[in-house]
Amino acid sequence: MSLADGDFLDLDWIDNQKQRLVVLTHGLEGDTGRQYILGMAKIFSQNGWDVLAWNCRSCSGEMNRAKRMYHHGDISDIGEVVKHACVRKNYKSIVLIGFSMGANITLKYLGVYGENRPFPIKAAVVFSAPTDLQAGAEILDKFENTIYRKRFLYYLKQKMVVKAGQYPGVVDLKNFDKIKVWRDFDEYFSAPINDFKNAAEFYEKASAKNFMKGIAVPTLLVQAKNDPILPLTCFPTELCSQHDFIHLEMPKHGGHVGFWQANREFAWSEERAIDFLKSQRLT
Repeated sequence: MSLADGDFLDLDWIDNQKQRLVVLTHGLEGDTGRQYILGMAKIFSQNGWDVLAWNCRSCSGEMNRAKRMYHHGDISDIGEVVKHACVRKNYKSIVLIGFSMGANITLKYLGVYGENRPFPIKAAVVFSAPTDLQAGAEILDKFENTIYRKRFLYYLKQKMVVKAGQYPGVVDLKNFDKIKVWRDFDEYFSAPINDFKNAAEFYEKASAKNFMKGIAVPTLLVQAKNDPILPLTCFPTELCSQHDFIHLEMPKHGGHVGFWQANREFAWSEERAIDFLKSQRLT
């Protein structure tokens, strides 16, 4: 799919010739091949939905063309994905489902556009949303989250090397030697490559918590209490208790985008998404 700025996105479709569509957005350094995407696509396909899973810029195995890549607060691309789907087919109902970073993107998108969202969007379901990015960056520095931090940095560094080759002078790879905490990566790389002044501005403008009040469709937000990389500030209990559309659920287990069930075809998250939409009379 071509984007307005000349870049591209790779999309995966399941076309069941239906008039309702679910749009799936993956997490940081994920893609449409992740199990949580595949499982959700399967259950929705079996329940009579078309499915669109999209890869964020640089996440499909091919580096994107533009200077910028993707980030937690980028809502322009999901907006173009939804518009593309509406042009492709006159869908009566569209549901957005996001995981981790994709959950934050989904919440921010719906919050920013509110009543002005594309009309077919009727609901959303999100899991493990890092709605407070500054606090999320700090918790990644905990010793017990070393495996997450090292994995993310390993793959992101490889992409920065390629991006530096595409756009000489845009990123300084020597700054990788200066990274001591996760915020350093955002300061040296995430912010400048995406035209933010610094990490502080990036966190402020990308965190979904600053936009969620504007959400105007039924939205299920699921945050597991044992999620190792979500701080307490990512559990917006007060906001959700006073919100007409956001339903916050906090199961004891599930970890970060986990929710697997032994000896069952589908994860709890997949069954819960279907059940929530049934309660909204959307499936």
